[in-house]
Amino acid sequence: MKKCIVVSGPTRFAALAFKDDFTASIRKVAQLGYDAVELAIRDPRAINVEDIENLLASLNLPVAAIGTGQAYGDEGLSFTDPEERVRQRAIQRVKDHITLAARWQTQVIIGLIRGKVTAGTPRELAQSWLVAALQECCALAEQQGVNLVLEPINRYETDLINTIAEAIELIRLVGSDNLKILADTFHMNIEEPSIVESIKTAGPYLTHFHIADSNRWAPGYGHLDFVSIISTLKEINYQGAVSAEILPKPDPETCAGATINYLVRLGL
Repeated sequence: MKKCIVVSGPTRFAALAFKDDFTASIRKVAQLGYDAVELAIRDPRAINVEDIENLLASLNLPVAAIGTGQAYGDEGLSFTDPEERVRQRAIQRVKDHITLAARWQTQVIIGLIRGKVTAGTPRELAQSWLVAALQECCALAEQQGVNLVLEPINRYETDLINTIAEAIELIRLVGSDNLKILADTFHMNIEEPSIVESIKTAGPYLTHFHIADSNRWAPGYGHLDFVSIISTLKEINYQGAVSAEILPKPDPETCAGATINYLVRLGL
């Protein structure tokens, strides 16, 4: 398992240790000793891909996954927006992420960009839009050898796909072998009866893992049992990254340093 942390450019999303200077943050991740980085990218067309590639190569730092949530949080793009124009923009944006992921040999996270059921929209219609959007994106992802990873998110942020079981059912509806699961300890602590059992259930689909404590601080600052969580990941032979998506508390460098030290003590 690779020790990983999320890096973003400026964004409204709070649970990010590093979200200011993109390149300086990537350098800091390498300096702290992380094995990989997860890059949250609002729009792949708005970044200098070659500069980032050169920096990552110079630091020997692979990209474990590309996050898409800023397209929803900062621009309002989603697969389930009542306006077809917005839905199509969301699909095209994820396709742009897929193209970038193919270049970097990584995966694309489907988090809040899936959207939610808006007032006046029947749930069945919203779900049909979601399935159709994922099928279209998965078709391109399959051509380019990329996995999409669906993240169950707690009920306070969306009412579409809150649990591992719901994610598995959606994968079956979409019918694509390259749609996988991202499990997140913060969300699982809210939605799952047992984090350990939910990890085991997700096992056959699990290709990315977010770590944060019960309060979304760095692991060790809340009440989650990370000894059992990491042991379960080892038990199911999880081979992906363990990526910190955490609040910058008490400050970015302290929480990032505390996270990697904690993961090392857990045997990663």
